[in-house]
Amino acid sequence: MSKIGFIGSGNMAEALIKGIIAAGLYKPANIFISDIRLGRLKQLAKKYKVKSAKDNRVLADKADIVVLSVKPQNMTEALGSIKRTITSKKLVISIAAGVKTSRIANVLGKVAIVRAMPNTPALIGEGASALFANTKAKPMLKKAKAIFSAVGQVVVVGNEGLIDAVTAVSGSGPAYYFLLMEEMIKTAGKLGLPGKTAKDLVLQTAKGAALLAAEADRRGESPAQLRQKVTSPGGTTEAALKVLAKGRFGSLIASALKKARDRSRELSACPPRLARRKSGKA
Repeated sequence: MSKIGFIGSGNMAEALIKGIIAAGLYKPANIFISDIRLGRLKQLAKKYKVKSAKDNRVLADKADIVVLSVKPQNMTEALGSIKRTITSKKLVISIAAGVKTSRIANVLGKVAIVRAMPNTPALIGEGASALFANTKAKPMLKKAKAIFSAVGQVVVVGNEGLIDAVTAVSGSGPAYYFLLMEEMIKTAGKLGLPGKTAKDLVLQTAKGAALLAAEADRRGESPAQLRQKVTSPGGTTEAALKVLAKGRFGSLIASALKKARDRSRELSACPPRLARRKSGKA
């Protein structure tokens, strides 16, 4: 049976491990992990019954698929540790933000590489991931899609440059929704609602709106149509939406996403030393 290894065992690696085991894609005995944090390795090995590898080289030798789940600033060291072990038969998947496939290929050679941009809802199996496969990896793309489908929905982009737009939309996207929820909870309190009541109402409204939008999409109904349905002429919703329109809400969102996209491009273009100093969360 195919074996998979994770170099780096952070939250996203754990989410993928949990997802692929639950989906029956890999048995725990065929999942390998490595990390500089020995305590973390012991924790995951005990929790999921997976195998901890002595080092990155041993892991890369055992695994058919190697997932690079290290921080971008640690990528150079991780690649150097496996460059003599990765062969043309293996698939390399990177989830490190801002690291281009060309940078990986410069170290590992002409091997199959998939660059992935998942997001944090993958932690509860509701992620949105985008994949780009280099020429060598295209015959293996089905395997990569299965891995990320275990933690949510997957799209494939044919141009690696689009990963920067994906980063702006879905990679960073959860934070935009969290900010809206945060501000609504604050304002609800100022309107007189008790703290817990405000929080419960806002979180359930966000959850319900997302589920409703997903169900409506299956019927071919767009978020714009849903908004129109809930907006009665002269009503409370219309009054609120007019304030948002006056504040150029649409333009503000567009500017924010463009700025995130541009920052993603900047980080991708940085040499490793500069990226190490500038990099942070997506």
